[in-house]
Formats: sequence, structure tokens, C-alpha cells
Amino acid sequence: MSDKTTAITASMVSELRSRTGAAMMDCKKFLVLTNGDIDKAIEEMRKAGAAKAAKRQGNITAEGIIAIHSDHASHAAALAEINCETDFVAKAADFQEFADQIAKRVLETQTTDLAALLASPYRAESSETIETTRQNLVAKIGENISIRRVALIKTDNIVASYSHGSRIGVLVEIQGGSLELGKEMAMQVAASRPEVVTPEQVPAELIAKEREIFIAQASESGKPQDIIEKMVSGR
Repeated sequence: MSDKTTAITASMVSELRSRTGAAMMDCKKFLVLTNGDIDKAIEEMRKAGAAKAAKRQGNITAEGIIAIHSDHASHAAALAEINCETDFVAKAADFQEFADQIAKRVLETQTTDLAALLASPYRAESSETIETTRQNLVAKIGENISIRRVALIKTDNIVASYSHGSRIGVLVEIQGGSLELGKEMAMQVAASRPEVVTPEQVPAELIAKEREIFIAQASESGKPQDIIEKMVSGR
């Protein structure tokens, strides 16, 4: 059995870097560890990436972006909010590409179940899952990354979308009208930033609090209590 050590060449490092996107020093380190076996080096890098991702799992991800993918021909659109730890990483090309691909996969798979999404292929033709890709990206950039939430609209009606600086994302479904009208409505929603979309989503405690405020305001008019109740109910 030979103990001969394979010389690590620049071309080997370059190939590993092109296949993984890892830093040059990391590529060389794992090539030395695996005696120049590029496939084994990739395997070891993935193991290391999973370990790093696990260590960072509890780190707070307060920054991030919103990515949107639309298919007007099939009346569908998907939105994904992907979080990271710092604004610096949120602006990085690798992170933005990941976010964009997640929105695309939500649209392609038509699933909003995060567990199922993480277990699905990162690309339609790939065997690597979204979770594995996330772990590798965490190891590469050194920050925790989380898929916070996703949304999907698939309908027979018009679906429009709007993104403002990758920080606000809106999907709108309208019956009748035009795509341009839908986009205008999406922009208005982004500008007004409503807390809820339908009356059913308004918390009961919020309604009670607003009612108290309206009653106090109406009481200043000096009108009878029954009139005040009607005034408040009308609002």
C-alpha cells in the first residue's frame, strides 16, 4: 500500500472552487485532507457545512430579502422571505440567488409546506435538496440563513406582484380588469402596508380597543348613549 501524498495543484484547487464556490483556502485544505480526491473533498466539505449550519442554527436572522417569481400565463405567483444575520449578506449575490431560486421552486412545486420544500430538490434537475444547499451556503458565508415563510397564488384570475427594494413583497389576485391594474393595486398595498387583508384576520382585542377609542371620541359630542352606539357601529 502506497503512502505517497498527491501534490495539490492550482488546477485542482480551481476545479474544486468552480464546483463548490468555496474559498480558495478551504478548497486547498480539503484537497490536502482527501489527498487530492476532488469528489471526496466535496463530500467532506458538505459534512463540514452541515456541522457549521447546525452550530449557527440558533443565531437570530433579522435581516434578509423577499423574492418573487411569477408566471402570468398560468396565473400563478410565488413569494419567499429569506432571512440572514446581517444586511451585508442580504446584499450578497449568492444569498440573493438562493432567495430567487426558493421563490422559483415554490412556484414550480406549488408547495408552501416548509418541511416538504426543504426536502425537495434545489433545482428541478438536481439531486441536492434545498436544505443541503442552505447548509452549504451557511458554511460558505458564515451566517445563519432561514426560509422564514413562503406564499403562493394559483388561480384562474389575474395575478400581479410588486417588490419594493426586496424588502416588501405583494401578491394580488383580481377578478376582471388587467395585469396593469393588478400591479397598480399591488403597489398601493405595498405603500399602505396593511396589517391584515380580510376582516376575519383582525384580532378581537384590536377591535375592542378601537371600539373604546371611538366611543371616547363620540362621547365628546354630548349625544345620547344610544346614538353614540350607532355612530360607533357605523364605523
